[in-house]
This record gives sequence, C-alpha cells and structure tokens, in this order.
Amino acid sequence: MLDLRIEGESQGHPVLGDIFVSVAPGDHICLLGPSGIGKTSLLNAIAGLDPAISAQAILGREDVRVGYLFQEHRLLPWRTVRQNLALVGASPGEVDTLLTEVGLEGNGDHFPDQLSLGMARRAALARCLAVRPDLLLLDEPFASLDHHRAVELRALIASLLNRHTGMVMICVTHDAEDVGELANRIWYLDGCPAKLQLDDRISDATTAARIVGRLRQSA
Repeated sequence: MLDLRIEGESQGHPVLGDIFVSVAPGDHICLLGPSGIGKTSLLNAIAGLDPAISAQAILGREDVRVGYLFQEHRLLPWRTVRQNLALVGASPGEVDTLLTEVGLEGNGDHFPDQLSLGMARRAALARCLAVRPDLLLLDEPFASLDHHRAVELRALIASLLNRHTGMVMICVTHDAEDVGELANRIWYLDGCPAKLQLDDRISDATTAARIVGRLRQSA
C-alpha cells in the first residue's frame, strides 16, 4: 500500500533520519517515542505536508485517500458541523450517517465552539471519514481528554477499524492502553536524527503492554 523511503539524513531534514518501511492494508500501527522526537513530523511526511520530504519518498501515496485527525480539531469555527462535513464532499445524507457513526447525531447544526473537546474530536473524525480514507492518521487523538472521554473515543475508533477492515491506521500515542486496544503493529521512533528503532507485530494486549514496558525501561 505504502513504501516509506525517507532519506532525511542525507537531505538534511531537521528531525527525521532515514526511514525505510512498508505499510500494508489492514495495518493498525501505534507510533511511540519520546516527546519531541519527530512523531508528528513523520505523520506529516506520510500525509504529504512536509515540504522537506519529496513525494517520491512515500511510494503509493498518490493512490490512497488520507484522513488526518490532527491534535487540534481544525474545524472551521464559522461553519456548523454539518457545513464542515459538506465542505469535504459529504452529501446531506452522508452527513447524517457520519454523525451517527461517531455518536454525534442531533449535533450537526452546532458550531465547533458549542461542542465539548471530545465532541469536537468526534466531529473532526467524521470529517476524516467523509473522504472514505484508505489511510487514517491520528496524532494523539486522546490528548487532553478526561479518562471517560478517552475511553469512549478509543472504543469508537476501534469499532470503526473493525468495520473497515482494509483501512490503515497510524496513531501517535504514549499510552500502552491505546496500543493494546487499537494496534496490530508497533513502531518506536528515537534517535537524532529520528529513525524507527522498532517495527514489531503484536497480537494481543498482553504482548503490547510487555513491549511498551520494555521500551519505557530502555528510554
């Protein structure tokens, strides 16, 4: 699906080093690493938002639809939730379906500042889904949410991934619970410049917790 051939070191990228890795349909990847190491930079490179990384470094990206859930919801504040979804091509019927899918039915005519942070994240997720993504990029989607809201949103994303079996997810996180519930693959980014120090398959939450614990001990 995607082949990352990032040669950041030779190109003088300020954060990323050389990263060579492939991503296949159905991969649900949690990306971990120390704060400030470059995890968001890697997501931006994959999404085509880093001008320092050439398009040729992400082979296959032109053939996939990308939904990106940023740390900030980035909804247009002067548009309702319904209008924000329409701007990315969702028909009126699709808007209602998407709002139901993310648990926001009845909130389509609210403006973003009328929503709680958790609801705004759901609305931004609905906007991602409106493009029918093959690749879903999530940058710390549960940051700043209280535990209850984080649990709800995590369960919602897990349910979406179960329904859309071919969708690829790459999620930046620091939480072993996210890895255990969402991921079947784990990446660990570290170093200066940053490189993938670990790319491992995981089959269950126990394995995920063991790997994350080992990474924390070695950090």
